[in-house]
Amino acid sequence: MENRFKDILKQLREELGMSQAKLAEAVGLSHGLISLYENGLREPGMTNIIMLARFFKVTTDFLLGEEE
Repeated sequence: MENRFKDILKQLREELGMSQAKLAEAVGLSHGLISLYENGLREPGMTNIIMLARFFKVTTDFLLGEEE
């Protein structure tokens, strides 16, 4: 299964005009962790998936690339 999460996360962040550091600050994660997510080097746990989906006001399925 293709990891679309990294691309969707980056797209949503860029649509808001946020840097990785600003997103990290807004959601209470480290800048390094956001970078790892966007580069596909680490996958988020359920808690962070839910938190990011709520922040961006999207469903978890959308964030994970399971719906358009």
